[in-house]
Amino acid sequence: MKVEAVELRTLSMPLVSSFRGALGAETERELLVVRVIGPESEGWGECSALGSPLYSPEYVAGALAVVRDHLVPRLAAHAPEPTADQVAAALSPVKGHRMAKAALEMALLDAELRARGQSLASYLGATRASVPSGVAVGIAGSTAELLDTVARYREEGYLRVKLKIRPGWDVEPVRAVRERFGDLPLQVDANGSYSLADAAHLARLDAFELLLVEQPLPEDDLAGHAELARRLKTPICLDEPITSARAAADAISRGACRVVNLKAGRMGGYLEARRAHDTCTALGVPAWCGGMLETGLARAANLALAALPGFTLPGDISASGRYWHQDLTEPFVLGPDGHLPVPAGPGLGTAPLPEVLAQVTTSVTLLRWGS
Repeated sequence: MKVEAVELRTLSMPLVSSFRGALGAETERELLVVRVIGPESEGWGECSALGSPLYSPEYVAGALAVVRDHLVPRLAAHAPEPTADQVAAALSPVKGHRMAKAALEMALLDAELRARGQSLASYLGATRASVPSGVAVGIAGSTAELLDTVARYREEGYLRVKLKIRPGWDVEPVRAVRERFGDLPLQVDANGSYSLADAAHLARLDAFELLLVEQPLPEDDLAGHAELARRLKTPICLDEPITSARAAADAISRGACRVVNLKAGRMGGYLEARRAHDTCTALGVPAWCGGMLETGLARAANLALAALPGFTLPGDISASGRYWHQDLTEPFVLGPDGHLPVPAGPGLGTAPLPEVLAQVTTSVTLLRWGS
């Protein structure tokens, strides 16, 4: 499509409450959004990088710099009138920076689809009009606080709960939730905070009939995950190592996981995420769509992705009110059936609310295409 300019905006959005996970606490979300501007349409992309390089090597300021100084100039030189499916190949000489690449691809894809009146869900091959919603619960200050939090989310209608765990906060909190809430679909996420030496301790989680244990060991330890998988009855799910369809196939073939968490930002975009979905489906491995404290922009795209047939488990796509007093877009509201609707409008099917965007913007950079 013809592109005239690319706008990069950094945002700062306060969270409803501190989200405490294995990596620390987040009280405010720094964000980078990308707007591709053309004569026929415009499109929006959201970078999933956090404000600091604690979850991944990418972070907002770094993503801004690499999009501005490397990705946009390189793509403009490679394809004066680019399409989203050219992004991965054109930007492959730039090593890593998948979240930054994904944001640019997402914006181009949104603009293209808006121009031709097609929804992202339709383009990706979605088969459902809504998807079941799960919620992630961070490390609580006490077991009583954890039980109150889970009770509130159950009352709101969430169909699955994911508990963050770490050494010293694992078996007993999970036991308390299972005893209180019976057959609630329940899984845990360790964010790589254990080692293989903890295998016997982690095996105690088998008693609670969890859907899965997500990322128990560091992301570069596929061999350790394969060994741990032999010692646990509970399925292991990998998150951070799944950076492409090929990485998913490798992890599955090694026996390192029986479930896969697919995050488009971590894989460089929604087109590679769709390929990873197709790989998991072909290998008979269930997948679900993870989240990164996104605004309604990425939430809309994640819903389109999660509506593909291979996503057979509820993901981490929660309602807007889980994180934001006011989302960047019109809010996504959980239905009485515990599902969120998949946007049906052209492109993402949503866009930033101008007054909210203005309020939360901390910087704006405008790049003229090809200049």
